[in-house]
Amino acid sequence: MSATRRQLLSRTGASVAGIAFTGALTELFAGSAAAAGSRGGYGPLVPDPAGLLDLPAGFRYKVLSRQGDPLRSGEGPVPSNHDGMGAFPGRRGRVHLVRNHENRVTGKIAVPTVPGLTYDPAAKGGCTVLELDGRNDVLGERVAIAGTAVNCAGGPTPWNTWLTCEETEDRAGTNGYTKDHGFIFEVDGADPHRTGAVPLEAMGRFQHEAIAVDPGSGIVYETEDAFDRPFGLFYRFLPHRPLGGTGSLRAGGALEAMRVPGVPDLSAVQEPGARFEGVEWVPVPDPLATATPIRLQDFGPKGITHAQKLEGCYWGGGAVYFVSSFARLKDGSAATHFGQVWKYEPHHRRLTLVVVFGPDTDVRLPGESPDNICLAPTGGLMVCEDGEGAQHVFGVSRKGEVYPVARGAQNIGTPDAPEWGEFAGVTFSPDRGTMYVNCYTPGTTFAVTGPWC
Repeated sequence: MSATRRQLLSRTGASVAGIAFTGALTELFAGSAAAAGSRGGYGPLVPDPAGLLDLPAGFRYKVLSRQGDPLRSGEGPVPSNHDGMGAFPGRRGRVHLVRNHENRVTGKIAVPTVPGLTYDPAAKGGCTVLELDGRNDVLGERVAIAGTAVNCAGGPTPWNTWLTCEETEDRAGTNGYTKDHGFIFEVDGADPHRTGAVPLEAMGRFQHEAIAVDPGSGIVYETEDAFDRPFGLFYRFLPHRPLGGTGSLRAGGALEAMRVPGVPDLSAVQEPGARFEGVEWVPVPDPLATATPIRLQDFGPKGITHAQKLEGCYWGGGAVYFVSSFARLKDGSAATHFGQVWKYEPHHRRLTLVVVFGPDTDVRLPGESPDNICLAPTGGLMVCEDGEGAQHVFGVSRKGEVYPVARGAQNIGTPDAPEWGEFAGVTFSPDRGTMYVNCYTPGTTFAVTGPWC
């Protein structure tokens, strides 16, 4: 490529971004009902006169919520650090938008503590939920869970609840916490008190990132975004009461970690299409990590398979897809890449490397990195950028065309904010007519409507 990625992304109205890859990109869209109609862009971005969000012509946005504003419930201010998000159908065409707040102990605005919804009063993270009508007018906004820590991503369940994931392993007594952290919590956006603030301990205590549920078996797949060697594992949770509805995951189950025979580190695999049969699942010795982090536990003489930066995870076409966002030799990985997407087919016990972003492409991670993703209404993906400089939401078509969908404004209207705020939590309404997305800092939630189809 003759231009750098940053030059490409900074051009006003650019229709293609310089993201290169090798592999079968069409695999990423398996199971998307509209994938056959996947399109390659909506035209150049039009500068926003209000200076918040640039969109293609014909699209418009509404600011739903901003950090520091009062919650409609009167429980306190809207918390900071907006991250992962899920949209669920409500009665009479309403939408319940459940939003993570990735607050550490240094978080600027904590999720307000609410009786019955608070796990650890010393922790500042959690979720809030917005109730929206068919015009995306906010009818209500309240705390959904509080007292959790570093709520990064998660994922939806088939029974329309949100599993919010703590991306930390801090124990009680660390950073002032009064309880152990590193759990998954279930959140019912329609009735948060029905799920409360109960850690799903059997699903493991580690640095969770994202989950995906097999809608046929109820098995939950989990990624671990560990920050240091020996890096994270890919897990599955076999519930005792699969697909039992809200609260069924509390009945417990078995946690297992993936072992790919002969592959101790997924980064060593560099050839798209590489396939591994006979994937094994090994019981986790101590899911609560009472003495030793899970990734350091003894999995027997054959060991276990690790990977750096395991993040996104979603289900489609009878398989679970998961992402290693980058790996570096200098960090201790077996090889360097700028992103891998893996596909695991449970019925065949088969793992396939679908896509690789390599060192010889124009992708630079983590400084200018793809982060949260979701399937788009017309097929393809929507990808949030998390890096330096102007931040975007990009679309990726089945043909590999990368095009801008939204661009955040500098400071997004808040002088004391970072120069640019990353995007996070991209998701679509149940009717696929609205894209919801967050600016992480300063925390802002947008609803974007237009000719998606």
